[in-house]
Amino acid sequence: MAQPLLVAVDRPGVSPLPISERMRGQLVYFMTPTSTEGVPRLGENELWFARAEVAEWLADGVVYLVSPLDSANKIEVELSEEQEVMLNWLDKNGIQHVRVVE
Repeated sequence: MAQPLLVAVDRPGVSPLPISERMRGQLVYFMTPTSTEGVPRLGENELWFARAEVAEWLADGVVYLVSPLDSANKIEVELSEEQEVMLNWLDKNGIQHVRVVE
């Protein structure tokens, strides 16, 4: 099985970012919902990460997740090293639109 890569759709000159299978499953924590205003139509295996949210997660060092047991409350989770690497890659390169290639 090949290692998943994040490919910058909106910045084609940026080198892809290799990610683990675990990080592949965690992308949903960070992606902007497709129903959000300003998010373009996305293709298969494409995700959108709003710049403002990326900057906020990096500044705070945490992400807030909705508990599957209690949807009224959010849990604060410290960013892992791999999550921080991915967010820094997005932020440093001004990337919002990515495709996951496996």
